[in-house]
Parts: sequence; structure tokens; C-alpha cells
Amino acid sequence: MAAPAAADTPAPPILRLLVCGSVDDGKSTLIGRLLLDTEQVAVDHVAALERDSRVHGTTGGDIDPALLTDGLSAEREQGITIDVAWRQFQAPGRRILIADTPGHVQHTRNMATGASGCRAAIVLLDASRGVLEQTRRHTTVVALMGIRRVVFAVNKLDLVGCDADAFAGLAAECRELAAAVGLPADGVDVIPVIARDGDNVVRPSERLGWWDGPTLLGLLEGLDVGADARAARPLRFPVQLVVRPDATFRGYAGTVMAGTLRVGDAVRALPSGVRSHVERIVTFDGDLDVAAPGTPVTVVLADELDLARGDLLVPHDEPAATAPLRSHAVEATLVWLDHEPYASGRRLLLRSHTGTSGVRVARVAHAVDMATLAERPAAGIDLNDVVRVELAVEREHVLDPYAREPATGAFVLVDRTTRATVAAGLTIGVPSPFDRAVEGDMTAQPSLVTADERHARLGHEPVTVAITGMSGTGKSTLARTLE
Repeated sequence: MAAPAAADTPAPPILRLLVCGSVDDGKSTLIGRLLLDTEQVAVDHVAALERDSRVHGTTGGDIDPALLTDGLSAEREQGITIDVAWRQFQAPGRRILIADTPGHVQHTRNMATGASGCRAAIVLLDASRGVLEQTRRHTTVVALMGIRRVVFAVNKLDLVGCDADAFAGLAAECRELAAAVGLPADGVDVIPVIARDGDNVVRPSERLGWWDGPTLLGLLEGLDVGADARAARPLRFPVQLVVRPDATFRGYAGTVMAGTLRVGDAVRALPSGVRSHVERIVTFDGDLDVAAPGTPVTVVLADELDLARGDLLVPHDEPAATAPLRSHAVEATLVWLDHEPYASGRRLLLRSHTGTSGVRVARVAHAVDMATLAERPAAGIDLNDVVRVELAVEREHVLDPYAREPATGAFVLVDRTTRATVAAGLTIGVPSPFDRAVEGDMTAQPSLVTADERHARLGHEPVTVAITGMSGTGKSTLARTLE
């Protein structure tokens, strides 16, 4: 008998993996096959699966792997995934937590919910149907949610004769799609599988003998998702609760979302801007000297600052180029999750790690056409729309662009009356007054210097200067030279 593992043996790293794709592309089948072929399913569960397969299965009496994850009765009756199903299994050196998300367009909001906690994604497609609109929609949502490690799994290759050329054509389409939504080329893989029969899922396939790459499991085992990247970024510690059990203790509870927190660190609190340094890092199991990303702690500062839920601790000397932005106007991308379209004047709340505030949609810049991924005009916002908007926030919002810091760049919009979540949002930044023409007789010109660059180089706050004069006297030339 093997000796038990030492108590201080670190737990294997966890890969949170999203599996998505269009209806009938085989998502649940793929996950079920992974579980079965890695022997993660108990014997009595396999026996129950055999019985269920005879009643609900779609494999002619053989075991239907999809039934391992499609647990709702409506899912089994319709043969589709409705809810987000979470499954986990142990691979060599890595534990994989899988979110099986719905493929139907009307359940896109469930898919977006599943994507929000994942670091990598498998986008499945049926080789006989190719890249569909819903494939584009899911890939777009994956990119918007900040997932930068994506595997396109081309399934059901038996329906196209396991043809290598057919796979190569689909692989090229997948890479074009990934580039169109902004995914990095070195973060994208395309792999052939036949999920129903297990070809190239856990074991190599004779039918796909032309494939000289890894199996899907082999690819997942070695997938690099930059687990340590958060520690290298600047500190982000949103205050969730002020802990004040008695007159001798004041602490600020929360989770280190990015960066590393150390005793003695000089920090700045936003939005107030007051400074202090870390005196203690308190946990249930005792004080820490260092807190890594993802660690829930209570921070005791040297000074008793008047902080509240939603305030943010950052490095005291963080340069302007990476420091959080503060604004009542926010430019963002929204995925609309509510069955009710957005109506002008609807009372909404913006909720994020950095606080809650009333908000309204000040402008809809454009929507993304899921058939072509091109921008299109958008007069309104409907269910599953992906739109670029400008938000007017009542309370000054502290934010990072999502591409730079997901922890403080993501938010949700909540209906003030029903308290239902109506949209998921990703911040782009603070809108520039030069982004669009000014109404009336004035015409805005694009700015050649960003606010961050101006602040970093000259150290001053932005200011508006009006330059007037007769037509043709050189106002625009003077303005550009001055800038």
C-alpha cells in the first residue's frame, strides 16, 4: 500500500475549463467521454448510465456519455443542455473543473455565466455543419470574458469520412474566427475528435491516423493558462467588509484579486486617495507575512482610515499608465442577459468589486453582428445582444480596463426594482470627448495623445482649452501643435 501523502503536500493545480458550442455539436457527449475513459465514474453510476441510455440515449442502446452531464429531465427529453453543469476529474498533475454550458441561443446568458469563472475554453463544432452563427457568438463571449486559451474541438469527423482536408479547412476557419474576436494566435489550438466513440479524446484514434498532434486530454494536461500572471500585476484589494469587533481592532476584509500583499507595503485607498501601510494580514489560521492572489484576508492598516465596502487598496506609487481610472462615464461592452429589452430610463445598478452605483446607458455605439462579427448600428439592446455602450454612473466608478485587469474591469447590471441581473459588462476605459462629433456647429477631431500618456509625461491633470478664431486662421494646426 502506498504511503499517504504528506499533510503539507500542495494540492494539484486546478484548470477551470468552459465547454461550449452550438446545439448538437456534442458538448455533453465529449465531457461524458472524458469522464468515462479516464475512469472517473463509479461502477454503480456506470450501471445506472447503461439503464438510462436504453431509455433516453441516442446511441442505439450503447452507453450515451451525454447523460452523465445532462441531469435535468427537460435536458434528457429534448437532448439539449439548459443549465450550466459542473463536473471535475483528475488528470495527471492537474485537476480539471469543467463547465458544460448550453448551446441554444436562448440560453446564451447561462453560457456567459459559466464563462465568467473559467481560465480556458473548448469551443466545439460539428464537422458536418462547420462554423455556425452560435459558434461565432460563443467565441465572441469567450473572448469578451477574458479567456485567452481556447481549444477548438472539431467533432463528428466520422460524418465527413474522417477526411484530413475537411479538418484542415475547418481549422483555418477556426483560426480566422479567433483572430477576428481578438484571441492571441499562440493561445489557440484546433484538434480533431469523435466524442461519441472516444476517438482522440483520451486515446489516439486509428480512424484519425493522419493526426500527429496530442489527444484532447494530453492537450488539456499541458495547457498553460498563466496561473501565476495575477501575482505579477499591481495590487488590487477590494474591501468587502469593515471588521470592527471592538474599539481595539479595525480591519478591512476582502480577497487579494491581483498582485501580492505584504506586511509593510505602502498602499493607497481609492477613491479617497489616502495613504497608509499594511500593519497586519489577519486570517482565521493566524497572521500572514504575504498574501498571494486569491487569498481571503483581513488587512489592518497603520492608520484608521474611513474605508467602506467597494473601496480599493492599490500600490501607493503605482504609475499612471497602470493605475485604476476614476470616472462617472464608462465605456464598456455589454452582453444583454434579460428577456426584456433595454428601455431608455430603466433604473439599473452597476455592481462590481469596486462598489455599487446607479447607472444608465447614455449611448449605444454599436452592436456586434454575430453572423459576420462586423459592427452594426443598434437602436436598442435585446436578449443576447453584444453591444458597445457608454454608461453614465452616479457614483464615481473606480475601474481598470478589463483587458488589463479582469478583477476590477468586470461588472454586472442589475434591475433596481426586480434585482435581476440584466447584463454582464467588461470595461474598455473612460470615453474620450473626441470619440465622436459634437452636436451643433462644432466638429471634434481625434486626439493623438491619450490621457494616460499625457499624465505620465507631464504629470498634470487634463484640462479643456478653447481655441477660437476666423475660419482658415489655423486653429486646428495650432491645437495639434500645442497638443
